[in-house]
Amino acid sequence: MKLLSFAVPCYNSADYMEHCVETLLHGGEDVEIIIVDDGSQKDNTAEIADRLAAEHPTIIKAVHQENGGHGQAVNTGLKNATGLFFKVVDSDDWVDPEAYDKILKVLRSSVEHGKQLDMLISNFVYEKEGAHHKKVMSYSNLPVNRYFTWDETRHFRKGQYILMHSVIYRTKLLRDCGLELPKHTFYVDNLPLPYVKNIYYLDVDFYRYFIGRDDQSVNEKVMISRIDQQIKVNKLMLEAYDYKNIKDEHVKKYMFNYLEMITVISTVLLMKSGTKEHQQKRRDLWKYIKEHDYYLYRKLRYGIMCATTNLPGHSGRAISITAYKIAQKVVGFN
Repeated sequence: MKLLSFAVPCYNSADYMEHCVETLLHGGEDVEIIIVDDGSQKDNTAEIADRLAAEHPTIIKAVHQENGGHGQAVNTGLKNATGLFFKVVDSDDWVDPEAYDKILKVLRSSVEHGKQLDMLISNFVYEKEGAHHKKVMSYSNLPVNRYFTWDETRHFRKGQYILMHSVIYRTKLLRDCGLELPKHTFYVDNLPLPYVKNIYYLDVDFYRYFIGRDDQSVNEKVMISRIDQQIKVNKLMLEAYDYKNIKDEHVKKYMFNYLEMITVISTVLLMKSGTKEHQQKRRDLWKYIKEHDYYLYRKLRYGIMCATTNLPGHSGRAISITAYKIAQKVVGFN
């Protein structure tokens, strides 16, 4: 059995996927790399995946599927994973080798000493094209280099979120909680968190998150063109839990703050597009929230972040855009 499984969703990724995989190969036989070709047609992604699997048959698997989007590619990766731990690495991203060694050491130690580790957190770096200063997402509010529970976490500030880039989950936890991401949408980073009990934070800059391609899913124009995916994720986050009754107060507060940020992004993207259709979708989204869970609706509608996105007139729009820019920096899209 492998220690760590990486799922690498690839869709027309021929220009950069090999660099991603090469950095993951640093883990040697402790890891497996599951390249999921998500129905690529515009380039030779499928051929590259097969070649890499043939060159490293004990480490790399190539899995081909009809196009189902990022979420379905993650589902496929998880289905094929044999490792005790599981991580998603997007095909245009990469990992740092020195931090990688430390990550594997912690995972290996948890297994050898019988420690149940549900989630390992590490830092990630925004590798934004053209930026001189690289922003690092770190977690100074968490205990460092030891196991802990949610009760020992301090306040997560606005903009400090546990995203896909920063986490490695215990594979069995993901399967036991029934994680099944929707097709034709992007990864929903925080869905497994209420099931997590035992955590370890390693203060190393492991994941390098590339930002800058025009066709990237976090590009603002792309996000607006795929606004239905954003709305779908927003609704999925609403429906996933009974937020009022999440038992752990630390988890409840964190999950609500994340939902609030997702809702801000949805609302302002719909506003920025300027079309009548999107304005109606904005009204429909808030109507859905109100009808689905009035408790959440009130907390969101009258909370600091979301309230600014519902102000009337030109001044209200200006304040809304300011809130959006904060969200933009938080999430790192361009």
